[in-house]
Amino acid sequence: MPKLDVGEAPEEILELSNEEILREFIDTLRAAGATSETIKSYTAAIKDFLSYIGDKPLREVTLRDVVNWRNDRLTNGFPGAKTHDKTKWQVTMHYYTIMLRRFFKWLGLKVKIPGVKKPPAKIEALSDEEVAALFSVAKKPRDKLILQLLLTTGLRSRELLELRVGDIDFNKGVIKIRGAKYGKERLVTAPREVFELLEAWIKLNNLGSRDKVFNISYQALYKMLKKLAVKAGVDPVKVRPHILRHTFATMALRRGLSLPSLQRLLGHSDIRTTQVYLHITIEDVKREYEEKIGSVISVKKCSVCGRYTSLDALYCPYCGAQFKVDSVEAST
Repeated sequence: MPKLDVGEAPEEILELSNEEILREFIDTLRAAGATSETIKSYTAAIKDFLSYIGDKPLREVTLRDVVNWRNDRLTNGFPGAKTHDKTKWQVTMHYYTIMLRRFFKWLGLKVKIPGVKKPPAKIEALSDEEVAALFSVAKKPRDKLILQLLLTTGLRSRELLELRVGDIDFNKGVIKIRGAKYGKERLVTAPREVFELLEAWIKLNNLGSRDKVFNISYQALYKMLKKLAVKAGVDPVKVRPHILRHTFATMALRRGLSLPSLQRLLGHSDIRTTQVYLHITIEDVKREYEEKIGSVISVKKCSVCGRYTSLDALYCPYCGAQFKVDSVEAST
């Protein structure tokens, strides 16, 4: 969560209605420099809690109210939510409790908000074959360029859609990302071919320095990727902007990019966030190990104690039983 200095609420704040208190808090967040995304998240979290407690004034809220809210959402989910995935409910409650804690601290309420542990991140990424299939069906210059950018820079969808011509330095081969998470700026790079495609696209569409590179909505981007997935024979569920970001990170690590460099490209403030991609690469190591080493050592089972030992052993090292010649069973 971003660090925001919201100070303390006026002493008389709890005399207002819950809705008025929420509006005051949102105004305070905005004055503190919170992004629209942060404000939207806080609004959703606090509104959900307020809807649960109903007409009960915030000044009368107890720990029991908070615990009941947390338990209900973790068990039954959120009203109107499309997902029934309990892991996603847990992730949402992890962040909601953090935001409610900040809200209560601002109000001066002494109710301690119990946290919800965030489950381990489940990272999905496309295979090399699936990536190749997407490119094979991307015939439009715009579609191909978008795929190239997402898969070679790891941009978030919002960052891609906020990208302007003036943010691209063709001489230095870098792109300034202004629409980054929590308002942070960073620089990314891309292969020379991508910069050539960008330059051609800008000239083709006669774009100026202040123009967006792609003047499309998130919904249009999302639908475009889904259509490409269907044409390519790739599961459309797996083809989303953020999964393409995961795919970039995974490919980068597989090809030897250092974790700190990847952290900088992705814009992670904490390297532990970047480390989740190591879970995918260790699966590559395990698979290669099993292919190259796992089948080299042959073993046989002792019929007496049931434990395994090397194929050329004459006696079981655990119980001392003698193995029969040319047999995988041990004699009694």
